[in-house]
Amino acid sequence: MSVNWGTELWDQFDNLEKHTSWGIDFLERYSKFVKERADIELSYAKQIRSLSKKYHPKRSREDESRYTWCLAFSATLRQLNELSVQKEELAENLNTHVVCELTRYTQEVKAERKTHFQDGRRAQQHIESSWKQLESSKRRFERDCKEAERTQQVSDRIDLDNKTDGEKRCSLKARQTAQQKKQAAEESRKDYVTCLNQFNQDQHQHYHTLVPVIYQRIQDMEERRIERICEAMRSSAEAERKVLPVVSRCLDVMMDAAEGVQPRRDTQQVVEVYKSGFDPPGDVEFDDYSASMRRSISESSYLDNRMEGRRHSRKLWPFIRKNKLLTLLSSPRQPPPPPPTSPSPGGVANSPQSPPPACREPITQRLNDLMTSGSRTRKQCLRSLKRGLSLKLGSGPADCSHLPPEQRRKKLQTRINNINQEIQREREQRDALLKMREVYEQNPQMGDSVSLEPRLEEVKQSLQRLEEELRRNQDWLSEASDLNSRRQSGGCGLNSEETTPGSSSLKQLEHRSPASRESPDGSYTEDNSAELQFKSRSSEFEDDFEDEEPLPSIGTCKSLYPFQGQNEGTLSMVEGELLSVVEEDKGDGWTRVRRNLEEEGYVPTSYIKVFLDSSAKGFVQSSRLV
Repeated sequence: MSVNWGTELWDQFDNLEKHTSWGIDFLERYSKFVKERADIELSYAKQIRSLSKKYHPKRSREDESRYTWCLAFSATLRQLNELSVQKEELAENLNTHVVCELTRYTQEVKAERKTHFQDGRRAQQHIESSWKQLESSKRRFERDCKEAERTQQVSDRIDLDNKTDGEKRCSLKARQTAQQKKQAAEESRKDYVTCLNQFNQDQHQHYHTLVPVIYQRIQDMEERRIERICEAMRSSAEAERKVLPVVSRCLDVMMDAAEGVQPRRDTQQVVEVYKSGFDPPGDVEFDDYSASMRRSISESSYLDNRMEGRRHSRKLWPFIRKNKLLTLLSSPRQPPPPPPTSPSPGGVANSPQSPPPACREPITQRLNDLMTSGSRTRKQCLRSLKRGLSLKLGSGPADCSHLPPEQRRKKLQTRINNINQEIQREREQRDALLKMREVYEQNPQMGDSVSLEPRLEEVKQSLQRLEEELRRNQDWLSEASDLNSRRQSGGCGLNSEETTPGSSSLKQLEHRSPASRESPDGSYTEDNSAELQFKSRSSEFEDDFEDEEPLPSIGTCKSLYPFQGQNEGTLSMVEGELLSVVEEDKGDGWTRVRRNLEEEGYVPTSYIKVFLDSSAKGFVQSSRLV
């Protein structure tokens, strides 16, 4: 159905003006709406990106790349970042293709509307002026006609009363006046007819020519405005539809990542990471301390009982004090763990032992104390130096013998896989160089084959080095696998030689081949003579320490948290246990304590509360000054 505002709304000029003004206001309001929506999309994108960046790991951690739930969360964060990119693209499209276009078109339609309504007002003013002129000529014609009629009546009345000569002259004058008024009325009539014809012509032209044309232009402008709004809405929806496939793909990836979480695999991975391979400890043997009451007072019996106590001490390695040489060689190599946030045992067992900042007392300071102190204080400094050196040792032996069996096997297997990859790359490079040399020999103009010899020799030496390293690691892996299989087949218990870490270390020292012998401090020995020499020196060093009297107690301490002494030289304790303090913390975070006459070791200083005796405080201060 086609309508024409010029014929249907010929008398609604003011209403059309109001309607078109409201339409332009709506256009501006919709443009503002799209702009605010684009700002919301942009703000949402920034917040999503900030959220993803906040919860994304700062650096790649091995733990987060090992478990499926961590990988799923990382994939979700990456897809959220991609979603923010799509939201930014949507905001840019809305601002560029919708808001800017609507703003420009609004200015154009305002100028066009102003022109059309100015033309309409001029046409309206013209028809009103023609109407006023017609009304003026009509009133003048009416007035002249009434004057002519009145003068004619006067002239006729004078003619009827004409009796004397003077009256005849008055009658003649009245007839002349009536004739003049009649001529004026006739002229007014002609002027009125002319104005009337002109007005009718102007009115016909106004309502049938000018108004339809002007109103049709206004109607076309209004239709274009509505069409532009429709196009803007369509562009907004199209811009959002353009990013929907990417958004849908991101959501699909999130769903796939969530469905890829495998609880059973993650729990199995925990076993793979933390499994040590050791067997659980067996029953603790009974120590008959009543035998000391029945022993003789002689020196020989005293020494015999002391040697018997040493043998018992070596049997109960996991729970009693070890000999001084093993303590020197296997004291805790890591800084003490930080205290747990809660005193529950589970918090300590599961919390990682991350090293604290560097120790406050360097080894050089301990050497200075050793050289300038007295005899008794010198022994304490020597022990502190021994413990500090063992804590400073950060790297283990090359064969990873310091690790638990299962972790050692995994570490060696990972190292073998990496070496195989490097060997494969070197072989590919060697094959490429050989092929290039063959091409150069066949086509000398392409290059000199002799120039490739240094590189080939370098690759050959690298391959030999990698293959030798591979064989060495494979030997260590087979050795670790044999030890693990023997441990699993030999049963568990404290009396078994392969159940305790100390006995397994001594077993490795006895049964290793000459090419792979390792001393307790991590160095390698090539023959049995070096090993025997080391054992003789260690026995002398041990005798020097054993001949000394045990250190006196300088106070007591109470454990604030439970601690599992997993490293050599440490002492396990439970929460609330009272222990004797033998040696204060030297700045490395460890305190030497004693439980009984035989159980002695190091515990983290942050895990205990120390109560020093008044006399011991003075002795410690004087020893430090010396």
